[in-house]
Amino acid sequence: MSPDTASTSVAPAPTHEDPNQFALLRQRRFAPFFWTQFSGAANDNLFKFAFTVMVTYQLSVDWLPPAMAGLVIGALFILPFLLFSATSGQLTDKYDKTKMIRFVKNLEIAIMLVAAVGFIAGNIPILLLCTFLMGVHSTLFGPVKFAYMPQVLNERELTGGNGMVEMGTFVAILLGNVAGGLLVALPGIGHTTVAVACVVAALAGRAVAQFIPSVPATDPGLTINWNPFTETWRNLKLAHENIVVFRSLLGISWMWFFGAVFLSQFPSLAKNVLHGNEQVASLLLVVFSIGIGVGSLLCEVLSRRHVEIGLVPLGAIGMSVFSIDLYFASRSLPPSEIMGLAAFMAQGAHWRVMLDLALLSLFAGLYSVPMYALIQMRSQPTHRARIIAANNILNALFMIGSSLIAGALLGAGFTVPQIFLFTGLANAVVAFYIFMLVPEYLLRFIAWVSSRFVYRFKVQGDENLPSTGAAILACNHVSFVDAVLLMAASPRPIYFVMDHRIFRVPVLGWLFRLAKAIPIAPYKEDPKTYEAAFDRAAQVLREGDLLAIFPEGGITKDGQLQEFKGGIMKIIERAKAEGVEAPVIPMALTNLWGSYFSRIEKGGAMVRPFRRGFYSRVGLNVGSAVAPTEVQPTLLRERVQKLLTA
Repeated sequence: MSPDTASTSVAPAPTHEDPNQFALLRQRRFAPFFWTQFSGAANDNLFKFAFTVMVTYQLSVDWLPPAMAGLVIGALFILPFLLFSATSGQLTDKYDKTKMIRFVKNLEIAIMLVAAVGFIAGNIPILLLCTFLMGVHSTLFGPVKFAYMPQVLNERELTGGNGMVEMGTFVAILLGNVAGGLLVALPGIGHTTVAVACVVAALAGRAVAQFIPSVPATDPGLTINWNPFTETWRNLKLAHENIVVFRSLLGISWMWFFGAVFLSQFPSLAKNVLHGNEQVASLLLVVFSIGIGVGSLLCEVLSRRHVEIGLVPLGAIGMSVFSIDLYFASRSLPPSEIMGLAAFMAQGAHWRVMLDLALLSLFAGLYSVPMYALIQMRSQPTHRARIIAANNILNALFMIGSSLIAGALLGAGFTVPQIFLFTGLANAVVAFYIFMLVPEYLLRFIAWVSSRFVYRFKVQGDENLPSTGAAILACNHVSFVDAVLLMAASPRPIYFVMDHRIFRVPVLGWLFRLAKAIPIAPYKEDPKTYEAAFDRAAQVLREGDLLAIFPEGGITKDGQLQEFKGGIMKIIERAKAEGVEAPVIPMALTNLWGSYFSRIEKGGAMVRPFRRGFYSRVGLNVGSAVAPTEVQPTLLRERVQKLLTA
């Protein structure tokens, strides 16, 4: 049976517990795709770096000075992202993604055959044309790459899959650059060897692509708009419909800006600041690539196999801290003659520089991977590829902007370490601004920290949390941080109905206002707030979001499950009147009573130190959904009670 006949449509795999993301490399839905994109990234960089070295060191033409070669080649490669990303996004949404991948790989073979002629003949115009065409190849592949994964991976695999792709991309870039530099330098046969290597890499990628299962189009009826300008604007408007997605696009583009500043300055950093030769410059690239790869792979572990955007603020903090420390580590290095790799590594002061580079790139991996996964998960499937195409356009613009700003700073007399300091400080400002615009990032970060470093938080039955659609989460109420722990357990935002008095508690009140929690008061005390709470709850469900309530009506006074009040029935009735049949998910927090945040004194709370100290073991048990027609307060209480003793 041929690969084509074996290619059937692939739906996201059912939820199952693989040991880690590396298990995906044993599965047909992911492995051929991974190696296809790996070969493409490696070939891109093998071709570009070999061409750059050839123009810089081996060929001499008046119209392309060596100092301009890297800039011109980079600009030609990026230009198609601005011109054709909008079109590539449409094509990806309209057609079978596997067919698109194979088409792109066929195009790569054709381009590399032309490039082979250019390398052998030493024809720079042909190679410049191929540089532009390889940019077209990457422009077409980008939306396919990120739109393919959400169709074949479930939510618990999405972060790991993106981490693998991110890691693979940077390793491929590194290997491609190293191979291109080594092969083109071979005496007498360098150009021919590079030509053969480029063609072989393209053929290998196409062979692997044949084994990718068929993934159907998400919007086959789409009419293609061939005008790149109007379509780009339309794609940006599509992305802006979901403000979290749109600002995540901006966050990713900022990471490209950040990375471009560092990567573009590595040669100058190595020569003028670290006093190292070309080997030292290569070492900087190796360290940066490994850091990105390690950070990308850590995302799955730290997120517990969910799309955890709480890692994004952590990544942003690390990027700023180690960028700033890189300034202090490199500014005080004494003058020296240009040294080789061995002499460079022998000096202890250089190890701090390497550590800063490794850690800032590691945190960049933690920053970027969850945002890619969030965009994939939250975007409408019918136009997911077009949103990713819009992201590619923004990435290109931000990279161009980084070059212009870095050039302006250098022209103004800034040193390379000062540029790194400026970038680190700017990153802190930009990240803080984005997190204030999108509080979900900050809230998830607080929930992530609390659930991993204040408590040992274990969730059971989280597969019962719906990935889409409206639902009511009904949980026992044990402490003032119950909502924070529920945030940490859910991959989706939750709107909480909270006692109005908690909004007067320092810090927690600010946190819940930031989370757009719904205040509720007893009807006799404040009938306006009471009715407004149910109206807002109905609106949340109507919009297809998660609503969490604590049916006891307040924190337990003795640690035991209290009687459930009738508010749950009113919420269900209001939702039903608006045509929403929202299931109810029973949940139970365990072993949290008696902590600092629980009500442990008569009439008071948070009046004793942590009884069990930091890192106490607490849990959340999630039960199966109950149909709204079957819900009664007593029945729901029984369900939660069983979960408490499970």
